[in-house]
Amino acid sequence: MKKGKFYSLEKIKKHNAEYNLIIGERSNGKTYSVKMEILKKHAASDCHDQAALIRRWDEDFKGARGSNMFSDIVENGELTKLFGDKYDDITYFRHAWYLSKKDEKGKAVREIEPFCWAFSLTAMEHDKSTSYPKITTVLFDEMLTRKQYLPDEFILFMNVLSTIIRERDNIIIYMLGNTVSHFSPYYGEMGLKHVRQMKQGTIDVYTYGENGCKVAVEYIGESRLLKKSNKYFAFDNPKLNMIKSGAYELDVHPHLTKRFKRSEIIFIYFVKYEEYLLQCEVVNSDNEIFTYIHEKTTELKDTDNDLIYTTEITSKPNYRVGILKARDKMGEKVAYFYKQKLVFYQNNEIGEIVSNYIKDTDGVMI
Repeated sequence: MKKGKFYSLEKIKKHNAEYNLIIGERSNGKTYSVKMEILKKHAASDCHDQAALIRRWDEDFKGARGSNMFSDIVENGELTKLFGDKYDDITYFRHAWYLSKKDEKGKAVREIEPFCWAFSLTAMEHDKSTSYPKITTVLFDEMLTRKQYLPDEFILFMNVLSTIIRERDNIIIYMLGNTVSHFSPYYGEMGLKHVRQMKQGTIDVYTYGENGCKVAVEYIGESRLLKKSNKYFAFDNPKLNMIKSGAYELDVHPHLTKRFKRSEIIFIYFVKYEEYLLQCEVVNSDNEIFTYIHEKTTELKDTDNDLIYTTEITSKPNYRVGILKARDKMGEKVAYFYKQKLVFYQNNEIGEIVSNYIKDTDGVMI
């Protein structure tokens, strides 16, 4: 990103990918750039090509939220540049956005057909029977979240796309996310194995299937924009880095403030999550009992007997799915430390891994 410029789709469009996953800081122009792409295609096609804007929740489109979705485009005078004096506003009506122009009485007169339709993953069942043959661009906004994802969310997203695409092959999909978390079901479901290792300012491309479905992933470089709003986020708090620079947002997790001896470790168990393997040590030091968790850099040695928490369901008695919902006395003893907040982490990244493991398996945020 050049100094003084907001994000542009120029680099990622060169890869001609069907899916374009764009990750970066909040308020750097990601959504604005795709909304402008939608309107430019609509104008270039003589108002034929349409788009779909997808959000997770149907509530995201209700009331002022839906009405104001394109207000920044209008306020910046972009409609005049694209359509002259034919349109001066955008009107939201029945889950769709229309170009419009105010008449002598100030009433909005809408274009006959919308240029963009609203879809939500939670209302997917309501849209299955409708056809959208003019949609050629799909924008899935705010695909990443630190909160709960929907059950089988990726499949819900695929079903929405299936409703839109049908038998066509002329659809370009943009998936946008703020860097709120390293973890997302979309990464695993889409086989995006290297997203968490990407450096800012890079683009990775994955290709799948006989027809060569291409997924381009861009981790937007650190902003060089001197945003006026940055003065409000100048605190020395790592949770604000996503807003200021595009670095992933990290919670501040408890770190160990005392040293302990190896002889004070009374029990060891492991957490295996995504590509991570963590060693969890129950420690009794000076009559203080707690759990300390750090990265394990070697392979597990006794997979038949070690207590291992994972996401994979297995019949082996030493494997568990979920820490907080204990099913035996040993599990209850482990869960005790988390419920009483007696868990300490090697660093904030380790804390994030454990937090996301618990969220995915127990449905609880810690």
